[in-house]
Amino acid sequence: MVSAKVVIAGGFAAGKTTLVKSVSEIPPVSTEAVMTEASREHDDLSSTPDKTTTTVAMDFGRLTLEHELIMYMFGTPGQARFWFMWDDIVRGAVGAVIVVDSRRLAECFDAIDYFETNQTVPYIVALNRFDGELPYTVDQIREALEIAPEVPIVDFDARDRNSAGGVLKELLRYTLSRKAEPVG
Repeated sequence: MVSAKVVIAGGFAAGKTTLVKSVSEIPPVSTEAVMTEASREHDDLSSTPDKTTTTVAMDFGRLTLEHELIMYMFGTPGQARFWFMWDDIVRGAVGAVIVVDSRRLAECFDAIDYFETNQTVPYIVALNRFDGELPYTVDQIREALEIAPEVPIVDFDARDRNSAGGVLKELLRYTLSRKAEPVG
């Protein structure tokens, strides 16, 4: 049995907690807290008016793949005021999924910048289909986010276990393919 740590990152209200909850085989650990009036000056809820909670530390879940690999998922908080925790959450990860709400691309720029700067952790981009639709094509999103052509971009529904599981399998495929490439 082999284990791997993966990070689920992204902007505020992109679907990180939902992804972890939908695939975890254990009751996920979540640090969701009720949003207060004080947070309204920091968190733009205009696109997500029904959001009442937010992650204030991290999410944690576990998924066993093929009875041989245990994947430990660590979800980051999305707001800038919690980014000081990211280095600790990311340490030791084999890869990361950046969850993107394609209706609000600007929310994910900082997560992408983080993993572009920290080039030791490979990442993929997962476009969460809110309302079942993507307002832009994958190519348009790749261009807008300036994602390198070799970085996989997949679309999925964070609420759907199979769809979210497919994202994690794609991350593992990409991570393993990078490990197989010769260095230098």
